[in-house]
Amino acid sequence: MPVSNNRCGRWRDQRQVINGIIHRIGTGVQWRELPERFGLWKTVHKRHLLWSADGTWEMLLQHVEARADADGGLDWNVEIISSARAHHPAAPAGGGRAPGEALGRSRSWLTTKIHVVAEGRCRPLTLLITPGQRADCAQFELVMDKIRVPRKGIGRPRRTPDSVGTDKAYSNRKIRTYLRKRGIRHAIPEKTDHKAARLRRGSRGGRPPGFDKDRYKDRNTVERAIGKLKQFRAVAARYDKRGYVNLGTVTDAALLIWLRS
Repeated sequence: MPVSNNRCGRWRDQRQVINGIIHRIGTGVQWRELPERFGLWKTVHKRHLLWSADGTWEMLLQHVEARADADGGLDWNVEIISSARAHHPAAPAGGGRAPGEALGRSRSWLTTKIHVVAEGRCRPLTLLITPGQRADCAQFELVMDKIRVPRKGIGRPRRTPDSVGTDKAYSNRKIRTYLRKRGIRHAIPEKTDHKAARLRRGSRGGRPPGFDKDRYKDRNTVERAIGKLKQFRAVAARYDKRGYVNLGTVTDAALLIWLRS
């Protein structure tokens, strides 16, 4: 697919532009420091902004997921985790607030939290970014609602995994009720203080929530997925000022993980 050349109105080889974007995501280099072999850095930069804004990266990620699902290569036993980090270049000018850009104060510095749903083969299935101080459990339903894998041929996109595994940060009654209503099995360990409070109430405390220890052993899959994402320097430390651009960067990294698997 060709890419427009702003100066003469002609079209540039798409591969050159995409290779420049991949190089920047992998190395974290400043856009203006891109090697000359990728063409004008402004062209590469603007194209990444455009594709992040119009959902192109997300559409491509869903396309490769749909192909894997159609071939039986997508494991629908998913895991959820979050990871936070932001670099100094992501800070707004003057150090003020940046509402709507998924930047928040956490541990005295600006942070962005990446919420990742990973399928059973250690590949990111869907992504959500929020300010770093936001509680993980408060974003659970938003993360789950983003799962959307189109089907090859006729049929609605698949939105329901076979099972969900998370850590204690997501252990509460609201999340378990949400999963039960959707008919999704889960492996969520009970928090120590929740267990103690339930035992103190005796028979009024109710039964302990179900917990599949064998299923929880698959928890390492999402840790490995995060490890793969953080091999890209522009993901390991956020450099993008705009939230939608940062989401595009992370989504592009996830797309590369799928293509390389």
